[in-house]
Amino acid sequence: MEFYSESLTHYKRLATKEVKIGDLLLGNFNPIRVQTMTTTDTMDTIATVEQSIRCIEAGAELVRITAPSKNEAENLLNIKNELHKRGYTTPLVADIHFTPNAAEIAARIVEKVRVNPGNYVDKKKFELIEYTDADYAEEIERITERFTPLVKICKEYGTAMRIGTNHGSLSDRIMSRYGDTPMGMVESAMEFLRIARYESYHNIILSMKSSNPQVMVQAYRLLIKTMFDEFGECYPLHLGVTEAGDGEDGRIKSAIGIGSLLEDGIGDTIRVSLTEDPELEIPVCKDLVKRYSLPNPSAGGALIPAIGKVSYDPFNYQRRETFAVDNIGNKHVPIVIADLSKIEKITPAHLQSVGYTYDAVTDKWNIGDAAADYIFTGHQLLDFALPGTLKVIVFPAAWSGADKAKYYPIFQDSGFVDAEDKSEYINFVMVDCFSDATAINNYTFLDKLANDPSVVICLSSTNQNAMQSVRRMFIELQNRNIKNPVVLITDSSWQTPDEHLIHFAAETGALLLDGFGDGICLGYSSKAQMPARMTGSDGGNIKAKGRTYLEVKDIYQFTNNTAFSILQATRTRISKTEYISCPSCGRTLFDLQETTAKIRSRTNHLKGVKIAIMGCIVNGPGEMADADFGYVGSGPGKITLYKGKEVVKKNVNSEVAVDELISLLKENEAWIEP
Repeated sequence: MEFYSESLTHYKRLATKEVKIGDLLLGNFNPIRVQTMTTTDTMDTIATVEQSIRCIEAGAELVRITAPSKNEAENLLNIKNELHKRGYTTPLVADIHFTPNAAEIAARIVEKVRVNPGNYVDKKKFELIEYTDADYAEEIERITERFTPLVKICKEYGTAMRIGTNHGSLSDRIMSRYGDTPMGMVESAMEFLRIARYESYHNIILSMKSSNPQVMVQAYRLLIKTMFDEFGECYPLHLGVTEAGDGEDGRIKSAIGIGSLLEDGIGDTIRVSLTEDPELEIPVCKDLVKRYSLPNPSAGGALIPAIGKVSYDPFNYQRRETFAVDNIGNKHVPIVIADLSKIEKITPAHLQSVGYTYDAVTDKWNIGDAAADYIFTGHQLLDFALPGTLKVIVFPAAWSGADKAKYYPIFQDSGFVDAEDKSEYINFVMVDCFSDATAINNYTFLDKLANDPSVVICLSSTNQNAMQSVRRMFIELQNRNIKNPVVLITDSSWQTPDEHLIHFAAETGALLLDGFGDGICLGYSSKAQMPARMTGSDGGNIKAKGRTYLEVKDIYQFTNNTAFSILQATRTRISKTEYISCPSCGRTLFDLQETTAKIRSRTNHLKGVKIAIMGCIVNGPGEMADADFGYVGSGPGKITLYKGKEVVKKNVNSEVAVDELISLLKENEAWIEP
């Protein structure tokens, strides 16, 4: 296997070892399993049982429950017995962080235990310590001594184990040698995996979680390569983006991280971590997984030429080298194109949906942070003055009679080469990637437009394996030394807002994470049901047909915001505040959903600031390592505030903690008045 995937040109599941969790089989081409985690107090048996049942009935195939100490671990028996009494035999997973004793108790009770190698034996102190080879070997010996008893118990009781590395909680030992890197995450897990293999214990799943999808995807790819290089085989993988948040942002960040890997056949079980009730995570998981359960999910793969040599580094992010065409490509942030071509008569009011608000009194346009850079209107020329920064893309026939300084033509593939009338500024050229039996030699027109200083290439594919088709075309462009900027055109043929969101995020996000793409345009195919103008009373989600959907009041605003959110989550264009918010669990020390909403309402105008909102100290300093500021539960009704990894204020009363967070932002010049 080259690199990390069985195939880069079409969908093919990665071969992994089979693991048994109770009666559930995972890996080895079994269905991709979906799971979640309870948010109740583990000592409250009935509340935990009833929430577990809601999750199981929503479709959870595994339910994880926190067991931070001996008492909670022991109470797992009461929870399991009550579930069995009520007729539910879904496997339970004990979530362990700092306490080996709790893990050893839980392993005798539930079907699976999850340990975090960063804090199972090590206590992370965020200290920079130099480890000699002898010091390092001594540490490994200490870990072996402490971890081996759990391995032996799991082997004896037939209990499965997940070795779950978190990017933000790597040990000081790993940090000293590898830094805060994907390779550090991989080595953290490999240390524990080697100990388990020495004991001939193989009932193991691994995960590489991060709140940054870019880091997460690189870590999983490196883990696969490392396992194959060292063992010649791969253990099954659990996928998840930590602390993804809520609403659209949480879904998009999860879909980019998880979906990018699923697109390459990687992943045997998933969890979408949302700051919402755990049963609401399951439909999102199902929407992600069902994309790969369609008849022949690799449809179109046979038409894509084989890859002789991968022309980019999938383990290290580097944006594809391009030249600039106006504000597209080179060092410019990726542009957003809003497709308004389905609107019969575009008015100034329609532009409000894509970030431009017209004030008739002052005759001025107000431009938002998430304002589209271009709009595509098809055959339509607009009969009103446009905002100064906005440009319009139209078909060549309409362009011939338009203002050439504001309007630019879009040609279909070789039509540009044959056209007599072209823009001297910008010409967009659509290329449909491998969607028919056309051989690669039929793309010779690319050489005729190659490196034309006015050409922006727009890549799309109608193949079911569209992402792989477009990625293969990027490799073709690199092989031909074509450095024109590229816009990613992604259409969805799904039905619900959640499905559209996941499709856009997985397909487009996967390419952006590999450094491909200088702009994006999202739209809907003729088979799609464009999200209706649905309104809900809770301001975020609505109930429909027995499940919760994202609320969509305006389809064009929804699509435009999704485009900017995808760029934000892939760290390619920052246009708003980012929230790193944990999904809550039995350790949470305050109402996480309410607090997240409160902090978001006060700070969502702080473009580019990353704020972590963590329920407890377990997910605190670790998972918020990527944040600028942190709000962490430290005791009942008590909050600790962080700047980066540094504690700034301890034991702040929760009633005033949000105000104190605002004060901290002001003190550090991160605050602007809304």
